[in-house]
Amino acid sequence: MANRTFYLKVYASDRIFFEGQCRMLVIPQSDGLRAIQAYHEDMVLAVDIGQGHIVEEDGTITYVVVGSGMVQIFHNRAIMLVDTAELPDEIDSKRAGDALERAKEQLRQKQSIQEHKMSQASLARALTRLKESSKYNA
Repeated sequence: MANRTFYLKVYASDRIFFEGQCRMLVIPQSDGLRAIQAYHEDMVLAVDIGQGHIVEEDGTITYVVVGSGMVQIFHNRAIMLVDTAELPDEIDSKRAGDALERAKEQLRQKQSIQEHKMSQASLARALTRLKESSKYNA
């Protein structure tokens, strides 16, 4: 098995974030990070809000901040569908800070269970975006 790569396509709600061959995909999950390499067992995995990375065919590492979603692995191909996918340096820290304040305010309001869960997800997304953008934009 000389070829240790697999095909990956990452769809975000607003664009195709990545398409091509890669050596490894690391995704955030609720219990930590999971790495996917060539010839991985076929399965479907949940993707949690957080930072992951793609090791491209040439060895370049691309860090990505993702929203929740899923990844399907089938016959040495992986397709990831996520709410959002962005490079850390694409994140607008001011906008993420504003979103964090809005989410905190929403959580202080009386809400239905569904609205509360959505506010919690917004808070987690904003915190992740701020944390990751500060690593790269310091």
